[in-house]
Amino acid sequence: MAKRDYYKVLDLARNASEAEIKKAYRRLAMKFHPDRNPGDHDAEEKFKEGKEAYEVLSETQKRAVYDQYGHAGIEASRNSHSGASGFTGAEAFSDIFGDVFGDIFGGSRRGGGGPQVFRGADLRYEVELDLAEAVFGRTIEIDLNKFVECELCRGTGAAKGSAPSTCETCSGSGQVRISQGFFTLQQTCPHCRGSGRIVRNPCDQCLGQGRLRRAKKLSVKIPAGVDTGDRVRLAGEGEAGRNGGPAGDLYAEVRVREHAIFERDGVHLSCEVPIGFTTATLGGSVEVPTLDGHVVLKIPAETQSGRVFRLREKGVKSVRGPARGDLFCRVVVETPVHLSSEQRALLRELDESFKRDGAKHTPRQKSFLEGVKRFFSGGDS
Repeated sequence: MAKRDYYKVLDLARNASEAEIKKAYRRLAMKFHPDRNPGDHDAEEKFKEGKEAYEVLSETQKRAVYDQYGHAGIEASRNSHSGASGFTGAEAFSDIFGDVFGDIFGGSRRGGGGPQVFRGADLRYEVELDLAEAVFGRTIEIDLNKFVECELCRGTGAAKGSAPSTCETCSGSGQVRISQGFFTLQQTCPHCRGSGRIVRNPCDQCLGQGRLRRAKKLSVKIPAGVDTGDRVRLAGEGEAGRNGGPAGDLYAEVRVREHAIFERDGVHLSCEVPIGFTTATLGGSVEVPTLDGHVVLKIPAETQSGRVFRLREKGVKSVRGPARGDLFCRVVVETPVHLSSEQRALLRELDESFKRDGAKHTPRQKSFLEGVKRFFSGGDS
């Protein structure tokens, strides 16, 4: 029976990249694998055909021979090498299959070697700041209790004058292969637990672990403009790695406490400014606090409660750029309290004078009352 074109078997163009070949084979293998199609002879044949196509197209030299001479060139190459480059048998398939799926399951490829290294864990530390500290930045001291590299053995875990030996079970790779029928599975070596090394004479200080838990004080520079949820990364200040692996990182997570006066929205600040009845009516000025000190806010005559005044560049400088936000001041007219008899009489007299002039002094009140009348009379729907 004539063999099909390998490119058509994997549904590929002839200029397909290595990644495209691998992806196409993975798709075919998952679809026609015998374990997923028990008793299906046709699926088994397609699976073998796909495996053969991948074995040829995934290797540069074989692919070049196939592109130039076709199946005849591949057969001639196999015969000249006495079948050494063939892929028949469970072992050959397991290597191909592992090459395709190794990144998914974390296995190492055939031909790889050397002990495994393990990166240290990242650490998280919550930093609580006042608003002013978050706006202008500061340097804080934090105390950590973390794994650090043993200074006596320098992370090897071996006593002074000795060194770890290569694990005989996995030959230093940290992985062992276990055959289970058609497949060969790769697992962490149970003897060295993936390190690839055996410490026969452990360090007296770390007891062969290569790491010790120690208290450490760090200075963390918090940049100006940070806000709740921002993180400051200190590279290499996490826990020490194992087996020569790099240390993790430390992330200082910022939380800004609520302020008694200001509310923050990104780079902008807002606050309420109470003003007296007279100031709102006749105009005047009032001192307003900002993060840089007090400023004088001019209040025009006939200012209504709730009006917002904008003070440019009195907000927060962005941590991600030079721009600075604004401060928004919302004035609230305060009703006088604890009036004397004389003050009450004066206000009643003032109110009578307003009434004699009609509703021209309170246009919003007049508009509201007219709207209420229309509503109840059915004028508005």
